[in-house]
Amino acid sequence: MGSDRRVSRRSFSRWSLAGLLLPAGACRAGVEQRGVAGTSSPPERSKVVVARDEKVRSGRSRLDEARVLDLLDRSLQALYGCDSPSEAWRRVAGLGKVIGLKVNCLAGKGASTHRVLVEAVCERLQQAGVPAKNLIVWDRLSSDLESAGFRINERGNKPRCIGNDIYGYDSELMAYGRVGSLVCNTLTRRCDAVINLPVLKDHSIAGVTIALKNFFGAIHNPNKYHLNVGDPYVADAYMLEPIRTKARLHICDAFNVQYEGGPSYLPQWSWPYNGLLVSADPVALDSIGRRIIEEKRAAEGFPSLKDQKREPTYIATAADKDHRLGIADPGRIDVVEV
Repeated sequence: MGSDRRVSRRSFSRWSLAGLLLPAGACRAGVEQRGVAGTSSPPERSKVVVARDEKVRSGRSRLDEARVLDLLDRSLQALYGCDSPSEAWRRVAGLGKVIGLKVNCLAGKGASTHRVLVEAVCERLQQAGVPAKNLIVWDRLSSDLESAGFRINERGNKPRCIGNDIYGYDSELMAYGRVGSLVCNTLTRRCDAVINLPVLKDHSIAGVTIALKNFFGAIHNPNKYHLNVGDPYVADAYMLEPIRTKARLHICDAFNVQYEGGPSYLPQWSWPYNGLLVSADPVALDSIGRRIIEEKRAAEGFPSLKDQKREPTYIATAADKDHRLGIADPGRIDVVEV
């Protein structure tokens, strides 16, 4: 990636960026924001790292593995405020004995979580001490994973890669608010913690689909919860105990941003943003991601999501007093640009 490893504190849209940079030294305590999801005392502020590298592609479309790995390293180092990437990855490795990686593969290779990013996360976690067999890459269907370039693997000394159709769903219905669902056994019985790896994209019904909505892939009946632009269903689904307590880190794949026509891949409206959005707070990440999509839509002459009657109000709902899943107020989100 070259020698420039600085974290800048430039303005991002018109949001308050006070206190972006962390001082040198050991990782600052509390950055994981373990108290964010569904607690009575969410943090006063949240942090979202926005990392971009315009040279991340080695060809017309192929991502350069070394540059992806370096961008990922610098993102985690900035999020946790560590002196080195290895310190940050030790923090991530400590999230749980068995770590799941929840990808989004519904749209095939064009608008799904890139395999090179998943492989980079797995590589760094193994280097930080997590055995390969204790890593599980998963999504709703094995066929979706295969369409995005992943290979199904249920056993051996390599990271697992499975769809919910392999391990099935828990037999006990879980409910919160207007949602009642069976949650996949991969999440309830196999994983101690989950790293969420969504894609930054538009959604024709719910406005956007980023960190919060990616966990529709953990329940058996997501088709029931797209009414009213997904509000409050997306927030309610995230409140289901295994999701709320085990989703600990969010690394959003923004190498290709689908700013119109999502969640399918439509190349005419796909933007090579060449970046990552990283946070411990899914609400803050969705707030930042939604703004990125809205600004691109405006630049390309598309109406706002609100004007199209698909404003993702579920993001604000996820931050309200009944959910407390994170922070939606842009004035309380610190954006670190890498």
